[in-house]
Amino acid sequence: MDIIEIIEKKKRGLELNVDEIIYAVDEFTNGNIPDYQMSALLMAICLKGMSDRETSDLTFAMMESGETIDLSEIPGKKVDKHSSGGIGDKATLIVGPLVASLGVNVVKMSGRGLGVTGGTVDKLESIPGFCSDMSVDDIIEQLKDVGFVDAAQSPDLAPADKKIYALRDVTGTVDSIPLIASSIMSKKLASGADALVLDVKCGSGAFMNDIDHARKLAETMINIGNSRDVKTIAVISDMNEPLGKMVGNSLELVETVRYLKPGGWKYSDKGLDQVVITLASWMVILSGWFDGKDMMLSDMHAISVNMLRGALDSGAALDKFREFIKAQHGDDSFVDDIDNFVKADNVVDVYLDSSGFIASCSADKIGMASCILGAGRMKLDDSIDPNAGVEVMYNVGDYYEEGTPIARLYTANKDKISEAESLLKEAYTLSDSEVPIPAKIIDILK
Repeated sequence: MDIIEIIEKKKRGLELNVDEIIYAVDEFTNGNIPDYQMSALLMAICLKGMSDRETSDLTFAMMESGETIDLSEIPGKKVDKHSSGGIGDKATLIVGPLVASLGVNVVKMSGRGLGVTGGTVDKLESIPGFCSDMSVDDIIEQLKDVGFVDAAQSPDLAPADKKIYALRDVTGTVDSIPLIASSIMSKKLASGADALVLDVKCGSGAFMNDIDHARKLAETMINIGNSRDVKTIAVISDMNEPLGKMVGNSLELVETVRYLKPGGWKYSDKGLDQVVITLASWMVILSGWFDGKDMMLSDMHAISVNMLRGALDSGAALDKFREFIKAQHGDDSFVDDIDNFVKADNVVDVYLDSSGFIASCSADKIGMASCILGAGRMKLDDSIDPNAGVEVMYNVGDYYEEGTPIARLYTANKDKISEAESLLKEAYTLSDSEVPIPAKIIDILK
């Protein structure tokens, strides 16, 4: 088999067969195909696309390039949740312990942030002592003991994806639905879950800026998951403004704990609560909780929501969060001292120059401001400041009163404040007329 012939075939828009896809993935992963040839193939895929069958074959080839986790010794269905990436998206930090507090086994592999979107691993590692690097045996034991584990992706888990993604990042081939879907699903399938809830973000702060592309990505991933008997559904959620009030690693943990504390959800950001409860309810349903019961789906959701609210109000969800943090060697004392957890050297309020209803918000500009302040990285080897970030005070549809802060900046780097402040001011547009509050949940695909 010849990689040049494979490149030529895809360049002409023809379908690659499964053997050609496996050959390209395996030989590149093993170092026998050089970067420049794989870059050419990736660009051809970007320009010509892939069929559903090709995308599935690519996913499975990447999944099988390394080890897979066998969770069959753990009774019951194991559930995973994945977000396609957004600004201020701390939903995983909340739904994992929340769902696990109901007795559902939740297994999660997370990544580090790159660019304006934050990474769950970075957020968790802002907790003193927290360890994300876990062996497969450690993951299985913690799932047995705690019911929830959130570990960094092992280098041996879908190594082809890691190597291909690094190449995509520097060759302008990130924005391709077949490549995005295969990247996400190869890792998800390798992690051993029986069911998967996808949170596909749509808007200015997401990979998918428009609803049509978001739906296509969601449908592609659902088809891949279901073809491997991993029951998969997708929630499409709005990412035109940050999810919640906090953007940044320690800041998002603060908001997480405030939400998980008994009764905290009642005072939380309404959009965050809507996304959390929707995702968590689907995770409960896919876990098999209602298997064998002759019930309407709407009744299953109603019962799930009541159970989830009960776990929040009783403190069970917060207790599970503590248990999870301690199991991964984190110092859980920050939960009791949450208001003093973030210790940024510089805290600066940002103001707009007039009053009015907030008509729109550019999540990507807020994400970039947070990144500039030190909360994110533009290259994988960049260091981050766990205390840096942005706190937003208003949502779309709110009335902004001149003289009140629109946002608050946190950073150790005083020289970056002016640049971040300018981005924050550019992120908002005001209107003299009332603006409807947008729904966070756009669609649910099954």
